[in-house]
Amino acid sequence: MARLNYLELPVRDTATAKAFYAAAFGWQFSDFGPSYAATTTGDTEIGFQADRAEATAAALAVIQVEDLEATEAAVRAAGGEITRAAFDFPGGRRFHFRDVAGHELAAMQADD
Repeated sequence: MARLNYLELPVRDTATAKAFYAAAFGWQFSDFGPSYAATTTGDTEIGFQADRAEATAAALAVIQVEDLEATEAAVRAAGGEITRAAFDFPGGRRFHFRDVAGHELAAMQADD
């Protein structure tokens, strides 16, 4: 079965984007020339949001984390903006945030 395993986000500056994600999530990057960098460490799932009131304007990458509150603090400290406070959903809790390049993403913690 085909699976989405990569999400590419446009940024103005790779150094700024790398610094944000390194600070917020501890990610490491490989540079592929002066204007492209990527992680090479994980898989990606995909979901479909049919509720127009809940849908984001663009694709929403969801990052699974172990500690939602610590992640929210790290996102804020790295310069991110919380766009939707933490909420429960079937399977866990998540919050939405905007990164330093203006992309909206979410961080989620699965139920134990």
